[in-house]
Amino acid sequence: MPPDAGDLTGGGAGRPLRVLTPLHSFEPGGVERIAIRLHQAWAGVGIDSHLLFGRGSGKMRAEFPTLRFHALAPEWLATARWETLWMILTLPRAIRQLRPDVIFCAGNTYAIVMVAMRLLLGSACPPILCKVSNDLYRRDLPLPARWLYHRWLTVQARYIDRFVALAPAMRPEIITLLGVDADKVDIIEDPALTSRDVSRPLPGDPQSDGPGTRYLAIGRLVPQKNFRLLLRAFAKARGQNDRLIVLGDGPDRAALEALATHLRVRDHISFEGHVADVKPYLAAADSFVLSSDYEGVPAVILEALAAGLPIVATDCCASMRGMVADPGFGIVVPVRDCAAFSDAMQAVRTIALDRSAVQNALRRFTMTYAASAYRGALRCAAHQRVRCP
Repeated sequence: MPPDAGDLTGGGAGRPLRVLTPLHSFEPGGVERIAIRLHQAWAGVGIDSHLLFGRGSGKMRAEFPTLRFHALAPEWLATARWETLWMILTLPRAIRQLRPDVIFCAGNTYAIVMVAMRLLLGSACPPILCKVSNDLYRRDLPLPARWLYHRWLTVQARYIDRFVALAPAMRPEIITLLGVDADKVDIIEDPALTSRDVSRPLPGDPQSDGPGTRYLAIGRLVPQKNFRLLLRAFAKARGQNDRLIVLGDGPDRAALEALATHLRVRDHISFEGHVADVKPYLAAADSFVLSSDYEGVPAVILEALAAGLPIVATDCCASMRGMVADPGFGIVVPVRDCAAFSDAMQAVRTIALDRSAVQNALRRFTMTYAASAYRGALRCAAHQRVRCP
């Protein structure tokens, strides 16, 4: 049984703000990793934080060996195939027992669970603060599906009390597409870094040993990340000694390995699977590449910049140009444009990052900054009926 997986009761007058964060599992994901780190940081700013997992298993579990959390499923019960339904069915009882002041929705992928809680619990449901972790326009979807998705966003706005945008560029789209008041949307940059990450000196250029360019990609091997585009672009751009290292796992892995063989670049690509510590790979790379169709604010971009890597990325979110292209930290190309991505992979070899500029840009993406900022947003959410500044 995981630590603190039993009774959820607690409360009392005068206690610190109590926050509940529900997560499906420890399976690798940027939303889940950031939520766990926020939970750990909130204790230092006076928040009574509780993590609740649908199941207490997953590849990231080993990264947090001392983490205290609650689990909704016993170890013998397999809930992975129906994890959203499982959480909807079991979370109301946990909420009634714990009686949190606020529920923190760690990403808008969990919004369906939050809407269900408000419908099932009614006025007994605590206020909900939702971090918008993905692009809302979703131009990757066909028009009918996009229309339905945008209607779903307006439903979320009726049942979720407050929202967090991960970058200033995301705030207008949240206000417009969800139809919420501007004073209900906070801006808190995604805390993917530590203060030590930001202050670490950037390495010299180039970083890898030997000839050729080492490109690094990190992410789940799923359609959203469009690794097919990356492989095709790499096949066009690669020099004789270039290599592509892919960290991550997922259902598309076998198909991607087959595609690499078909493109005759299999010997130049390493599929490393899920890796708990990506820092050695960042230190050994020359450039970071991201080929996603849509994202929120990808934490891996911030980690790559902190490691001194110039970026090639698709224009997959409202904040990408402001993070990468505008400050000169890399190249941003249109989504699903293989030729442009290939050209950028060749051009990025000449980009060297300015240490001071990178560090100044990344300071707001630290956990130290975000923990305090979230404390204010959570307090506003807890008193949502009172207008917060």
